[in-house]
Amino acid sequence: MVIFDGFPIPPDKEYLRDELSRIDESWAAARFDSLPHVVRILTSKDREGELQILKEQSDVVEDVVDEVVHAYHGGFNKAIQNYSQILRLFSESTESVGVLKVDLAEAKKRLGVRNKQLHQLWYRSVTLRHIISLLDQIEGIAKVPARIEKLISEKQYYAAVQLHIQSALMLEREGLQTVGALQDIRSELTKLRGVLFYKVLEDLHAHLYNKGEYSSVASSMHEKDDEVPTTTAVAFTANTSQPVSRRTRSARGDSQLGSLGLVDGSYRPGSIDGGSSYDGHDEDGSLEPHEERHNGVDGKDVKVISHQIPLWLSNSTPDEFVETIKKSDAPLHVKYLQTMVECLFLLHKVAAAGAVICQRLRPTIHEIITSKIKAHAEFINSSRSGIDKATRIGTTGLHFMKGQLESYQFLKQKRQNGISLAGTLLAVSPVSPVMAPSGKAQAAAKELLYSILDSVIRIFENHVVVGELIESKSSLQSDTNTPNPMSTDVNFDSEASQVTGGYSLGFSLTVLQSECQQLICEVLRATPEAASADAAVQTARLASKGPTKEKRDGSEDGLTFAFRFTDATVSVPNQGVDLIRQGWNRRGPNVLQEGYGSASVLPEQGIYLAASIYRPILEFTDRIASMLPEKYSQLGNDGLLAFVENFVKDHLLPTMFVDYRKGVQQAISSPAAFRPRAHPNVSYSSSIEKGRPVLQGLLAIDFLAKEVLGWAQAMPKFAADLVKFVQTFLERTYERCRTSYMEAVLEKQSYMVIGRHDIEKLMRLDPASVYLPNAPHQSNARNIASDAQSAEIESELSELLLKLRPIKQENLIRDDNKLVLLASLSDSLDYVADSIERLVQENPQTSNFVENGKRSHAQTSSAPARDLASFADEYRKLAIDCLKVLRVEMQLETIFHMQEMTDREYLEIQDAEEPDDFVISLTAQITRRDEEMAPFVAGVKRNYIFGGICSIAANASIKALANMKSINLFGVQQICRNSIALEQALVAIPSIDSETVQQRLDHVRTYYELLNMPFEALFAFITEHENLFTPAEYSNLLKVQVPGREIPPDAQDRISEILSH
Repeated sequence: MVIFDGFPIPPDKEYLRDELSRIDESWAAARFDSLPHVVRILTSKDREGELQILKEQSDVVEDVVDEVVHAYHGGFNKAIQNYSQILRLFSESTESVGVLKVDLAEAKKRLGVRNKQLHQLWYRSVTLRHIISLLDQIEGIAKVPARIEKLISEKQYYAAVQLHIQSALMLEREGLQTVGALQDIRSELTKLRGVLFYKVLEDLHAHLYNKGEYSSVASSMHEKDDEVPTTTAVAFTANTSQPVSRRTRSARGDSQLGSLGLVDGSYRPGSIDGGSSYDGHDEDGSLEPHEERHNGVDGKDVKVISHQIPLWLSNSTPDEFVETIKKSDAPLHVKYLQTMVECLFLLHKVAAAGAVICQRLRPTIHEIITSKIKAHAEFINSSRSGIDKATRIGTTGLHFMKGQLESYQFLKQKRQNGISLAGTLLAVSPVSPVMAPSGKAQAAAKELLYSILDSVIRIFENHVVVGELIESKSSLQSDTNTPNPMSTDVNFDSEASQVTGGYSLGFSLTVLQSECQQLICEVLRATPEAASADAAVQTARLASKGPTKEKRDGSEDGLTFAFRFTDATVSVPNQGVDLIRQGWNRRGPNVLQEGYGSASVLPEQGIYLAASIYRPILEFTDRIASMLPEKYSQLGNDGLLAFVENFVKDHLLPTMFVDYRKGVQQAISSPAAFRPRAHPNVSYSSSIEKGRPVLQGLLAIDFLAKEVLGWAQAMPKFAADLVKFVQTFLERTYERCRTSYMEAVLEKQSYMVIGRHDIEKLMRLDPASVYLPNAPHQSNARNIASDAQSAEIESELSELLLKLRPIKQENLIRDDNKLVLLASLSDSLDYVADSIERLVQENPQTSNFVENGKRSHAQTSSAPARDLASFADEYRKLAIDCLKVLRVEMQLETIFHMQEMTDREYLEIQDAEEPDDFVISLTAQITRRDEEMAPFVAGVKRNYIFGGICSIAANASIKALANMKSINLFGVQQICRNSIALEQALVAIPSIDSETVQQRLDHVRTYYELLNMPFEALFAFITEHENLFTPAEYSNLLKVQVPGREIPPDAQDRISEILSH
């Protein structure tokens, strides 16, 4: 039976378990039914046996029960004893409680008789205790003024404020208000409240402008390791000297303690009698090591910065604010600003402090900017004697446009051919080198503005912290004793400005940008008086407005600034260039004399400095916008950036367009603009610095294009307009170059020939075209022809040109100056095209400015926008046309001279000593033109120009035999002498392949020397060299009459039969 499995059965009676397991489970049922067992026994055949079995099972159960009783007998006895003891204790307790009730009733009866006397004694003890406490407090309060003065001298302002507030509260307690001896203490505490206010305000003001002990600028200058100053402990271990990791300046999220409600001005009451609560830290404020280094899993050092109580809170009573500062991760200067604002809040002087800050904001910013400029000027003057100016400018850390800077390095150089570049370029540039995009004035203005704006941003960062704290504190209190500020910049029209004394983030941002705007006006030579007055009005108007989430439109959107120029009466479109050259040095009659002194650090001032101002202002605006809280985000949309952009759009760009348009016009319309200049003995150089004779007009245009693109790089937002302007004057220059080209080739046969489709196609396939300049994207477009194909192309081209005979002299360009102009124009156009392509490659965004930017207001054409690369292709195409004209011109000139061979008979009577006159004239012309063109074109281009003479002369000489009736031996020698003279003239050109020239002219001499052979020898030669000449050329050898040579009647048939195989 399973029910007995857990019973304790001794090991010697284990058989009982087996016996129990044989008993049916039904005997152990919860509701036992005996009837089935009775029926089973009565119906059984062996009733006695069944009864015996039941008895045996009964005995087994009894044995098990005996064993269980035996095992648990001791426990049963102990339990019975425990219950007996508990019953005894309860009985005794009942008796004791009854006795206690009787005693309490008797005590109550006796105490009721003396109740009145006991109450009097208790009241007297309470009164005496209160009097003793008041005497102790009076004694402690008497020491408070001295202790407050000591804390003020130690700059423990928060502890002083805590002590002052607690003392004032104690003086207001009942019992102390009527003590006459404390009247002097009240007067002193009232005075100390004012002293505390102005001390805290002065320290807050100093830290607002980064002039305090804990300012971020001061920390970076004086704390090499950026250690956070903390209180000094008695036991100071070596671990505490490790520096804290470098702090970040941007801690706007951590500086919102007040605005998030973490600092509510509460304080913990403490002792004012010099107790230990003012002597140091409690256990929670004990010093911890500055930082510890732990080796992480990756083996790198991990810095753990411990939170400590700053030095200025070392004597403060620990309260919620102190704990918040202790646990904050904000930078040191932010914590100090929070402490100062908390002091003002506890003194109920938030509105008064805001009013004073408003009064002093503008003059302080003006003084900071002026002092920074003076310090910069003193540094420049002190370092001028020992440090080279260029080196100093190069080490200022500013990043200028590298390509543009290099383009101005050669201004001080002189080209090897004696032509001054500086005079050429400065004559057309509307700005001096100092005022150029990478000039010293631009660099100095950018450096100065970066320095000043960086200081302004640091100051505004402090104003963001203080402004948010003041606004959060002003919502908790309303100071009824706030004095009315005298500043004209403060507006008290709104309730919010009254609570904060007129101070807000909008007000501080407006004043800061207004001062920066006046500085910019001074740098740009714009009168500051209009900007000053309008900025003050704008400041007052915007300072009175709270931040709004709604979109403002029109003039209400953000900040706007007014400005006007000093020379407002001068017509900029008519006299823009003159004003720029003078640097806007003339001041108007109404200019205020008070300024910032920026002229002492800037080599030159003027409107063009807006380019160097744009990028610093853009970065300044972005940083300001990132610092502003979300509810003030609208304030950062406009302001200085809008002012500078409007200035550039409305004044700089129109002036620039007028000035550069005038410069372009002057550059391309000058008589010397397209006049080639070079010394005859100077070889060609591909470098401008070494004397590449680029035409003055195109050199000036290239210079102006780079200069305008330099302005575009400095002002990316207006780059599209500037790039379009560059395209405009590049197009005008192209038209001017096209005009010069047409003046040289108009009505000339060479110009008409290259326009023919068949000749143009052959010239494009001509192997010599590899010497032509080509655009980078077309460099792989040329087909590489085999030698046979090249010879066939040259032959076809020669055939077409020879068909133009007779060539008339009036159809040729006889003026060598025009040919030199074409050569120089080609090289100059190629130079400008290369320059444009380099600009596009170095600045790929210039190609997208027009597509991505807005359409210029000056563009009215419906033609699609073009990029700079297309102008490079056009310039190069015109340069190629110039070279093609020169090549064809020299070929036509050769045909013109060689066509005289057909008008004479070569029946000479003596051996030739000199070539024919027309050959002498041709060779002299080739030599002269090569010498004149040599300084203006590269060697490969000279090869292209003069390389076509050899093939056309060889073909003309061979084909001239067809028109000859007779020739003798001396005539053959004369023609050979002509070819030798021509070969010598061509080989003298350095770029010509002398081997090719010799091979082709040897071919001519070989052809004419065949006339000296008898027919049989000629027949044998043709048999061996049937492909050396064409069948027509072999036939012409038989047709011409040679004295002394006999030709069989069937000579033509025999030769035709050989050549037909």
